[in-house]
Amino acid sequence: MKIIRIDPIIADLPLLRPFKMSGVEISVSENVFARIETDTGLVGWGEASSSPAMTGETVESMVAAIRYLTPFLTGRDPADFMDNKKEMDWRLYGNASAKTVLEIALYDLAGKARKMSVAELLGGVQRARMPVVKMLATGDLATDVGDAREGADEGYAAMKIKVGGKPVDQDIERTNAIGDALAGAVQLSSDTNQGWNRDEAVSFARGASAVLDFLEQPLHGHDVEGMAMIAGESSCPIAADEGLHSFDDVRRHHAMGAAQGGSVKMIKLGGVTRAHEATKLFAELGMNVNLAGKTAETSVSSAAVLHLAASARTLAWGVSPTTPYLATDVVRNPIAVVGGHVSTPDGPGLGVEVDEDKLATYARAL
Repeated sequence: MKIIRIDPIIADLPLLRPFKMSGVEISVSENVFARIETDTGLVGWGEASSSPAMTGETVESMVAAIRYLTPFLTGRDPADFMDNKKEMDWRLYGNASAKTVLEIALYDLAGKARKMSVAELLGGVQRARMPVVKMLATGDLATDVGDAREGADEGYAAMKIKVGGKPVDQDIERTNAIGDALAGAVQLSSDTNQGWNRDEAVSFARGASAVLDFLEQPLHGHDVEGMAMIAGESSCPIAADEGLHSFDDVRRHHAMGAAQGGSVKMIKLGGVTRAHEATKLFAELGMNVNLAGKTAETSVSSAAVLHLAASARTLAWGVSPTTPYLATDVVRNPIAVVGGHVSTPDGPGLGVEVDEDKLATYARAL
């Protein structure tokens, strides 16, 4: 089986309702897809949303990177994961999101060819059903408290409050109100997405960490020393996200006491293979893991996240597929959250079937 064609696609996908993250309101997710075809007639799909602040990539740069790598991947076996990864890294430095789009599609193809799921390709299924982390991200106290109560009634076992971008005392008030409403019934965290300086983070840790199970990325990703300082002020564990782009980053946060766990995302590490290896490293270091997509991705990328979560040694901080936050999906068998939990899709590869006509309705002309 050899790759004969790679087609990148940009799609602008509307969110169900706007998200507020570090003071920025997001109503549309800009995503890149790759359709990879082989000489056996199989088609594989990959996807990632752009995150310039996290990886330095835009949808335009991701497409350019995919097109640049296409001649070097053409003619190769999709199932040669390590060699394909080495080829991409040798030919093009960085561009982790673009490489993620391609590698998801390669795993999808390999699974379809071998009649195995991506989780099976990664070494086996550790869990088939996983708790989903529900986002509380309107920024409005009453709305988020209502959403939290509704989520608890639906069976969600984990929730995450998006904070930052407002005066920190307002975030403290909203977080404590949500914590009081839930009364310890679910695992509760907050995520700043690098939105605070050290003084703001200390104030929040002192004022709200008592109701949280962990506090995610209160400072800029490069400020590991500051993260360690906040860990000393917080009564809950600290999680890293934007600060984790390599295995060395994970080890450094652990060694400095800057994080007791973190969010593993393919777009930060450069694909499925490295994300899976990262979950092993977290387990070896005794760190907690959350498997997450970027806000917001369709069932293509979310399926990959679920297969990673299903195969991970530990998943103490749940899984965060972001498909539920989109107003639409582009697959015929979308990821379904039932009772606050989700299962890996059935079938080979990713286990989802892309509706190419529907995707085309959201695609930009290239």
